[in-house]
Amino acid sequence: MTDDTIGAPGTEISRREFLAATGTTGAVAAAGCMQAPMAQSDGSAEKPQAEPGSDLPLTAPPEVVDLDERGHEVTISSLPARHEAHPGEEMGGPVNLPQVWAFQADDGKPSVPGPILRTTEGNDLKITLNNEKSDHPHTLHFHGVRKTWENDGVPTTTGVQADPGETHTYTIPANVPGTHLYHCHYQTPMHMDMGMYGILRVDPEGYEPADKEYFMTIKEWDTRLSRQYGGEDATYDLTNRRPDAFTINGKCAPRTLHPEDGSPMIVDRGDTVRIHFVNAGFMAHPMHTHNHRFRVVEKDGSEMPEALRYEQDVVYVAPAERYTVEFEADADPGIYLLHCHKVDHVRNGSSYPGGMVGGIVYRDAMDSDIFRELMDYAGYEG
Repeated sequence: MTDDTIGAPGTEISRREFLAATGTTGAVAAAGCMQAPMAQSDGSAEKPQAEPGSDLPLTAPPEVVDLDERGHEVTISSLPARHEAHPGEEMGGPVNLPQVWAFQADDGKPSVPGPILRTTEGNDLKITLNNEKSDHPHTLHFHGVRKTWENDGVPTTTGVQADPGETHTYTIPANVPGTHLYHCHYQTPMHMDMGMYGILRVDPEGYEPADKEYFMTIKEWDTRLSRQYGGEDATYDLTNRRPDAFTINGKCAPRTLHPEDGSPMIVDRGDTVRIHFVNAGFMAHPMHTHNHRFRVVEKDGSEMPEALRYEQDVVYVAPAERYTVEFEADADPGIYLLHCHKVDHVRNGSSYPGGMVGGIVYRDAMDSDIFRELMDYAGYEG
């Protein structure tokens, strides 16, 4: 066993420390699926032509890419992959997307959401979209930052897109600090519903991180689109979209609580905790914290005035909105939910609970039977 770290990027605890607290060991099973069919201009899919046994790569959790350490340059590749939102049998599972269109940073792993691109205010970013592994045109559109017309990432108004087999480099100034969304803007609703979105984080000069800091991308899915492209007998209808999967960082509960695959917030009493919420879906989600009251400190790249930083426990995050909230871990040490309070989003299929649920987990509560049971539900095997 190595002493690698686990947990949300930037807030990891050591694997040895986690295992000592929980008495568990981690193992994640992978399964294959068929290759992608071709897309039609109307968004439908042909019957798959894949050979039996051909597999797509499995997505990994999104990584934080420190662009300041990479000379402010990165290549983002688009490629088909398979995505397990909750691979277990518990709580209405499994919830799988047999094909997604994932983003991959340089030689990293493909992920949904895509990699979290992080930099400091004042840098010019060179972000190359590599579309050599995709059968569809793609673009990159960045919210929040101010850029030149040709770098806006909208093909119908700029004439710029990366066709299959092509690459294109965007120059993106990091001139608006805050947490921002990026996504493909080619046939936008379909491509976002296939997983083509991520976070750009621009830290202001002199930024002081919190004791614990987490990125939470929330999204609802109509899985018919993924299943259609995965070769199943399903037909996606944009005019009658029916969300049936609800995720935080691409995972449904209880997989959201898995310490490697999910993003549980592991805190110590007295910590200052900061959460960057991004809504990459098409519906609004009121995100609620149990037993903790937070303050909104940023919205859409704007710092909130002190007078508006009042205590609350629900923030209503509309599509494409970004909120950064902050709270003190001052509750009785235990396990507390973070979830969408459209409570029909707290499900996997017709099974409740599941879906858009995360957790605030005090380290002192990790050595408990209930936490070990939650780890069993999440698939963290021992």
